[in-house]
Amino acid sequence: MMANLMLLVALAAPSLAAIVSRQSSTVTVDLSKTYQTMDGFGTSETFQRANQMRALSPELQRYSLDLLFNRTSGAGFTILRNGIGSSPDSSSDHMVSIQPKNPGGPNAPPKYVWDGNDNSQVWLSTEAAKTYGVKTFYANAWSAPGYMKTNGNDANGGSLCGVTGATCSSGDWKQAYANYLVQYVTYYKEAGVDITHLGFLNEPDLATSYASMRADGRQAADFIKVLRPTLDKANYTQVKITCCDAGGWSQQAGMLGQLSSVNNQLGQITAHSYMSQPTSPLNTKLPVWQTEYADLQGPWTEAWYSNNGAGEGLRWANTIYDAIVRANVTGYLYWIGVQGGPTNSKMIRISDDKKSVIPSKRLWAMANWSRFVRPGAVRVGTSGGPSGAKVSAFRNVGGTVSVQVIQGGASGGAVNVKVGNGFSAKGVKAWITDNTRDVAELASTLGSDGTASANVPGRSMVTFVLEPAA
Repeated sequence: MMANLMLLVALAAPSLAAIVSRQSSTVTVDLSKTYQTMDGFGTSETFQRANQMRALSPELQRYSLDLLFNRTSGAGFTILRNGIGSSPDSSSDHMVSIQPKNPGGPNAPPKYVWDGNDNSQVWLSTEAAKTYGVKTFYANAWSAPGYMKTNGNDANGGSLCGVTGATCSSGDWKQAYANYLVQYVTYYKEAGVDITHLGFLNEPDLATSYASMRADGRQAADFIKVLRPTLDKANYTQVKITCCDAGGWSQQAGMLGQLSSVNNQLGQITAHSYMSQPTSPLNTKLPVWQTEYADLQGPWTEAWYSNNGAGEGLRWANTIYDAIVRANVTGYLYWIGVQGGPTNSKMIRISDDKKSVIPSKRLWAMANWSRFVRPGAVRVGTSGGPSGAKVSAFRNVGGTVSVQVIQGGASGGAVNVKVGNGFSAKGVKAWITDNTRDVAELASTLGSDGTASANVPGRSMVTFVLEPAA
């Protein structure tokens, strides 16, 4: 009887091994195959959203800041995008200009006004820099002040006076606008925050009821030829000019040809994802950021996955993957971090009674990237992986290898990660986000051959981080 039982076990063993083999899959990382170098991930608190954060209790302020920038309890964002104001006042959600009134013409002495607050963006930037070590600050103007434009209004489109096709009776305002932007950078420097990237347009393909300014690629190039030497003269040679934050990926692609004459003066190409998604690389040798996207109209949801709705976390994990792997972006920014109200436009909601802040799974989808793919990380090649999963890998500056596995299907299983090219791992940790967990540590093992393993459930995102041996 015992002999028969042992025989049955022996016969069953290969079948069990086969089942395990079928359920597991191996991701092979090729460090010799390199792609873009990452600048980081981030968000903004423009249009007075930073005021909403600052109005919270000290405890909720800190919690909100931690959710955005803390690398162990939050998303660990490394890029903050600030809005450069153009409005004559701070009514509603206007971003007030640092020169709200016409000084008397483009050649008149400027009459700047600085409150040291900038709709609480100075406070937010200072906290990000000094408390959390953020080093990348993107200052972006939606428009020039109205008196510098063809329509006399900072809203509803209009173009900057002096660029091709935009003649104004008041004169050419290109230099005055360049001086204006440089002064904004100076105010932040005096506050202890170094602006690293500077943009002078936002969705120039649209005329909106809020701050907006129209421009095509040729008109943008006209201004860049003035802005770059103005920055250099002020000893801001390290500040990178960005262009042009078009409303969609293909819209930005359409501007690139007309920007070719200023490629050597530009530091970054920037685009949004509202009108078209980043699913292929832009035709440029410059690094490219996706600088704004959100579900602006959908009702607030905290869900990771229920029906693959627009605001759900798993869908966002896939959206970010497409931008990074298919479009080779080097930076990915969500529209708004913390805000009140009932829509999905933000990642973190301030409750109506202002007594709590609620993170959505969109935040944790971002965190599964931003905590473990740090500035300077190089995307590297991968092969294999679970059926239907999306896989990516990066080598960080310190030598750690970060591997993302997004399993969108309902079925999961064991996943092995093997790094080639002589990489020797001394340890591994894995982190999971799904319906019940928020970048939580997941049980993982490291085999004697350096292969890392963990169980990746269906409808989840798991990030493996392999530590290199000394």
